[in-house]
Amino acid sequence: MKRRGSDFRLTESLAARVIALSSLWAIAAFVVVAGLISNLYERTAQSGFEAVVRAQLFNLINAVTVDETGMLVGVPDLGDLSYSQPLSGWYWEVLPASGNTTGRLASFSLGPGRIEAPTTDADPFDLQYRRDYRMKGLDGELLYVEEAEVVLDAENHAARFRVMGNASVVDADIGAFDRMLALYLGLFGLGSIVINALAILFGLHPLVGVRRSLAEVRNGKAERLPSSFPAEIRPLATEMNALLDSNRRIVERARTQVGNLAHSLKTPIAVLQNEAGAIGGEKGRLVAEQSEAMRIQVQHYLDRARRAATADIAIARTPVEPVLQRLLRVIRRLNPDLDCDLALPADAERIVFAGEAQDLEEAIGNLLENAAKYGRSRIRVALLRGDGETFEIRVEDDGPGLDDAQIAEATKRGRRLDERVAGSGLGLSIVADTVLQYRGDFRLARSDFGGLRAEVVLPLAPAATIS
Repeated sequence: MKRRGSDFRLTESLAARVIALSSLWAIAAFVVVAGLISNLYERTAQSGFEAVVRAQLFNLINAVTVDETGMLVGVPDLGDLSYSQPLSGWYWEVLPASGNTTGRLASFSLGPGRIEAPTTDADPFDLQYRRDYRMKGLDGELLYVEEAEVVLDAENHAARFRVMGNASVVDADIGAFDRMLALYLGLFGLGSIVINALAILFGLHPLVGVRRSLAEVRNGKAERLPSSFPAEIRPLATEMNALLDSNRRIVERARTQVGNLAHSLKTPIAVLQNEAGAIGGEKGRLVAEQSEAMRIQVQHYLDRARRAATADIAIARTPVEPVLQRLLRVIRRLNPDLDCDLALPADAERIVFAGEAQDLEEAIGNLLENAAKYGRSRIRVALLRGDGETFEIRVEDDGPGLDDAQIAEATKRGRRLDERVAGSGLGLSIVADTVLQYRGDFRLARSDFGGLRAEVVLPLAPAATIS
């Protein structure tokens, strides 16, 4: 048997699936929202910055003219102290654009420095003789430039006007905004994911109650699931209770039929045994033996029918240690000359058989009876844990034992390997049938004491159902 719980994966948890999917959706939503807000802010900031530079260009154009000699004159005041600070990244410049125009005007921040403009082939003017572009400034900063060529008077004196704004400041401001946006949305998103996870766990918490209630049913502490579940889970509990009631009715009906059959056969078999005693002699002994065999056979098949009806019922749970102690007390009382040992693990009280006590007693009782019948002086019983879902019981004796051929014959129904010892030949076959009914394993081998060793592997009740 293989423990399903040992292969647990995250995707097998309903809560983990819902939390993971909702968290992925929340992360994706926050990323999209952050991208939209960042893009909107960037476009707004860039548009506002460019609009300011463009307005400064118009102010500059309105503040400059030419004198009678064609010299550029004017004292532009653009209303921003940045144009007065050297290397501030905010500059303006007016240059001649026609042969009859001379001079040069520039902001104090630009001074004698020059910022070359791209050629008109690389960046041509539009129909209004305006263009904008980006380039490096005097201090390595990124500049946004608005440029226009304007005719200043009727004599066609033309000038080129350039206003340059520090785009690096705007880019830094956008970067700072993106970082703050990521921080706040990240904190808000993390809080949302945590709250969402807690809400999902709280919503699914009633399923934990269902599991605990089923564990109590499996452990025999309760017969039904309570009805105090939320409306979404209450139908599940109702259906589970209906299934338990149906199983219980099947078991009761099977037991009733078994009891009726046993009662109907009891009287005829008793009559045969009485008549055998009255006949006497060899014929009487033969009738007595056969009627006794008939009684055992009938009882055996009735027990098989009962086990078939109850093997899959989840309620049956039987602690193993008390059964072994009780059976050994009987064997010691009936065979005072035998040394009967019992080896138990440290947690023997937690080893619980997932089945009915009567089946465990019948199987192990047959093995102990067989060991006591053939053992010379010693019987040893050991209780062992198996692979996590099973446990094992070993019964050994120091009798004559069986060879390989005899072991193969031993579990056949009605097969008696020693005709000198009384019995029906059903003991080991009963054990094999019982173990098979519970999907266990039954093996015979040579004992370390020289006799026979019988090994029975049976299902262990899940740990969650053992209190």
